[in-house]
Amino acid sequence: MPVHAFIFPGQGSQSVGMGRELAEAFAPAREVFEEVDDALGQRLSTLMFEGPMDELTRTENTQPALMAVSLAVLRVLEREGGLELKRTAALVAGHSLGEYSALAAAGAMGVAQTARLLRVRGEAMQKAVPPGVGGMAALIGVDLDQAREICAEAAILRVEGQADVAETIEVANDNGGGQVVISGRIAAVERAIGIAKGRGVKRAVLLPVSAPFHCSLMAPAADAMAEALDRAEVAVPVVPVVANVSAAKVTDPQAIRDLLVRQVTGTVRWRESVEAMVAMGVDSFVELGAGKVLSGLVRRIDGAVATRSVGTPADIEAFLAAL
Repeated sequence: MPVHAFIFPGQGSQSVGMGRELAEAFAPAREVFEEVDDALGQRLSTLMFEGPMDELTRTENTQPALMAVSLAVLRVLEREGGLELKRTAALVAGHSLGEYSALAAAGAMGVAQTARLLRVRGEAMQKAVPPGVGGMAALIGVDLDQAREICAEAAILRVEGQADVAETIEVANDNGGGQVVISGRIAAVERAIGIAKGRGVKRAVLLPVSAPFHCSLMAPAADAMAEALDRAEVAVPVVPVVANVSAAKVTDPQAIRDLLVRQVTGTVRWRESVEAMVAMGVDSFVELGAGKVLSGLVRRIDGAVATRSVGTPADIEAFLAAL
């Protein structure tokens, strides 16, 4: 029997229309979307189903929306297919905001509370840095050490006749398969792109994001999340969660809170998280929710493991038949 890890996508997996088929086909999915709508006091589900895309991609909307789709898929698997998470999955994990989806899936948080926390997180991350000050870039064809070297060089701003100035630029995501995302002051990020191209890096491209996520510039957002999480109810998850910033499993509620706060400014160690799960015996990764981004990353990290994306009614039927 395969040993499954259920994984949950982060920002970048959103698209207009996501979740619509689930809502049309399954009452449990509709219940999740209604629960999220009620928690936020907003018809987020309408925005998910109909757009416009520019509103859906606003961070404060994207984060709870992606969580809602992931939890809708899981709720259908549980209610319609009789799936029991603690009997089916050995571990859960999520990429950035997907870690909140993983925690909600494992019963550490309720869906409504998770939606509210993600709304706070999205708004706080957007407010932490004024528009145009920060940026992010994807480096393709580098490993973590190479990306760190590029960041260290790009951090130094040299102006003739003046002392060097160190600007913030850090590794935001170690996604694996030669893909590393960097984040920081926009000028430093642009210097890093030039340095990377000069070193023959396969590809270095500025990302269309609204803020420099997962770097120390997000410290005000981390403070906001520390306050919000301190008030939040967090239970022991029914299966361990592999945390982004530690690449290790966690079950203790206070440790979960602390790791979520660290995650705002810390590196998403996705490559190491997948490698850790494989080392713990996982040989099958099941991505629940919108898109197939994580499944692709997992295959590039370890081509020997099985992957499956479950986000539509057809996907759900096929997965349940395969169990």
